[in-house]
Amino acid sequence: MVYERQDGVPRFTCTEYREKTRDYVVLIPIINEGDRIIRELKRAYRHRVADYADIVICDGGSTDGCTEEARLRKLGVNTLLVKQDTGRQGAQLRMGIWWALERGYRGVITIDGNNKDSIEDVPRFIEKLEEGYDFVQGSRFIEGGRAIRTPFLRLLSVRCIHAPVISLTARRRFTDTTNAYRAYSAKYLRDDRVQPLREIFVTYELLAYLSVRASQLGMRTCEIPVTRAYPKSGKTPTKISFLKGNGGLLKILFLNALGAYQPDAGKHAGQ
Repeated sequence: MVYERQDGVPRFTCTEYREKTRDYVVLIPIINEGDRIIRELKRAYRHRVADYADIVICDGGSTDGCTEEARLRKLGVNTLLVKQDTGRQGAQLRMGIWWALERGYRGVITIDGNNKDSIEDVPRFIEKLEEGYDFVQGSRFIEGGRAIRTPFLRLLSVRCIHAPVISLTARRRFTDTTNAYRAYSAKYLRDDRVQPLREIFVTYELLAYLSVRASQLGMRTCEIPVTRAYPKSGKTPTKISFLKGNGGLLKILFLNALGAYQPDAGKHAGQ
């Protein structure tokens, strides 16, 4: 099925392998993740993640065969969404969030598709959503979490720059703010004061914005321990280039701190 472009949502195709079976959904944004996403889905299959949440791939247009239908079906994927429009991770997440809300899920869990994160911890996020939390951040840096082979510069930038700025902006302390392994309640995503389905969110802006908006609005937020493990050898799996990518993240970080992504930011700027 093709969903044409609409305000805040890119054009995309939707292939449903199964009907909605759970109250919660795991959205996995990918593009050409190769064997990494297959290994992640195999982990999810072994740990029966699909018993707790529907698994949905939010593909940015992979051409490496990692979204081959028979294999996705076998590994328990519920639906494949494929973006047919401009934008990067932010557009993929807007596509997935819109579709998830339309399908009636009570909450959304997001996780990278490069097999660095403990997808087996999905039930922990659902427990917190069931307890009434609106934003649940996974953290490798709190008690019970594990940071395995984290590159030193990345560790330094998260702990000394990104997390302090996000915490200041959010008005509460967060420890692992670049981690896309988190959960959002449908109530949070539907709130008129949040409005995540806006085309200003193209790359990583949406992750930064949703990290801070819930606590700014007085909603319930928390962190839970997760594991993030980098490979023992080979290239670090990431879509963020060292100079341009990290420079872009810093720009997003400080624009977010200035309130640039809030729904009424443009209105105030014009006054």
